[in-house]
Amino acid sequence: MAGSRARAGRENGPCKFCGIAAGIETSFRVFADDLAVAFLDYRPLAIGHVLLVPVAHYATLADVPDEVMGGLGVRVKRLSGAVMRAMQAEGSFIALNNVISQSVPHVHFHIVPRRKGDGLFSAGFIWKRVSYASDAERGAVAERIRAALAQVD
Repeated sequence: MAGSRARAGRENGPCKFCGIAAGIETSFRVFADDLAVAFLDYRPLAIGHVLLVPVAHYATLADVPDEVMGGLGVRVKRLSGAVMRAMQAEGSFIALNNVISQSVPHVHFHIVPRRKGDGLFSAGFIWKRVSYASDAERGAVAERIRAALAQVD
């Protein structure tokens, strides 16, 4: 049954996140194992914004088996600490859109570094996106997060 769930949602063509998990699509990875892959968000809410996706394709939260959710939760916890350390952030924001506002129909967690007064939740609740200056900056940020992840237990 999990196999059929893992294939669900790809009828409309290749999934960008499946391509990233397979190493076919370009990304700035910060973590990968048999269950999940984490990489820098292409349109971040803050520099250091990471997405964590399961390697298997699950279109919605209801599709994800409980054992996979448990494993993703542990990885979110570790990545949150690494992102905070690497970006010298005071906290983090963890989010998962389910169907609505899910720009890629593949379950994914957002891990966003936070600082007091950063304006992420401003009046009108409009997400302000930021940009990296270059791929070199993206690479440097990804390396900082990977190094911090090695220190998080």
